Amino acid sequence: MPFGLNTRLTASQIASGTIVVSVVVLLLKLGAWAMTGSVALFSDAMESLVNVSAAVLAWFAIRYAQRPADDGHPFGHHKAEYFSAVIEGIMIILAAVLILHQAFATLTAGTQADLSAIGLGVNGIALVINLVWAQVLLRAGKRINSPAFAAGGRHLMGDVWTSAGVMVGLLLVLATGWHILDPILALLVAVNILREGLHVVSDSIDGLMDKAASPDEQEKIASVILGSGGGALQIHDIKTRRAGKAIFVEFHMVVDGEMSVAESHDICDRLEAEIEAALPGVHVTIHVEPDNKLEADGIEPPAL
Repeated sequence: MPFGLNTRLTASQIASGTIVVSVVVLLLKLGAWAMTGSVALFSDAMESLVNVSAAVLAWFAIRYAQRPADDGHPFGHHKAEYFSAVIEGIMIILAAVLILHQAFATLTAGTQADLSAIGLGVNGIALVINLVWAQVLLRAGKRINSPAFAAGGRHLMGDVWTSAGVMVGLLLVLATGWHILDPILALLVAVNILREGLHVVSDSIDGLMDKAASPDEQEKIASVILGSGGGALQIHDIKTRRAGKAIFVEFHMVVDGEMSVAESHDICDRLEAEIEAALPGVHVTIHVEPDNKLEADGIEPPAL
């Protein structure tokens, strides 16, 4: 499957595809675990179980986030994706705890895995499928500014590196006969999954807390204002916030107190159009102030 496929798919199609891919990968990894009894492969399968649940959550969240604004949600439903990402992060953390428990149980019991080339090969196929789809999700996340896709893509890439590490470690077990490496690998996987889960939760909470647009996006906004703000005396109090794929921008624009409403409105229209052209999907709110109001407050409005 080509990595550029996501340029031809809608968000709903990618979300649906993620469910199918995650189920296939989970079945492959469970099969590899059943063939070998390896606790490291069990840890790999548990991570994919999280992927299935997260894919279903993302499917619902993305469909809800695409709903238009209504009376109850006048700013839209964009933040629904952050809730999906938070739940995914929590599930990742729970999976890490389960893997830790299983790994310690194996170390205590002293059981050994029955590794086979077929079992490792099946897990290798799952690794390749995850790698391809992770790239699709990451690119889709950037293309449509989707926190759910971005979180899913990062987690799948973590899954890919985890699977690769497990494969290398189990090959080392086959070469050396050191079966204790199997539960040790599972412990390392659990720590990596835990770190990823905390990262996903942290990023998503930032979004729910109205985190500002990225520095690059803020630089674009400032550049457009400086280049297209002719007629305004000053622009200040620029604020931004991101909600899913939407960006909200607001600022105050100072104009000559003698300027007509129509003239100041033309400046606002020009600024809004230029900002929206630079950042598609942005929502701009401009508060117009006359310069004589600033002078009355003892503030000298500098030139834009």
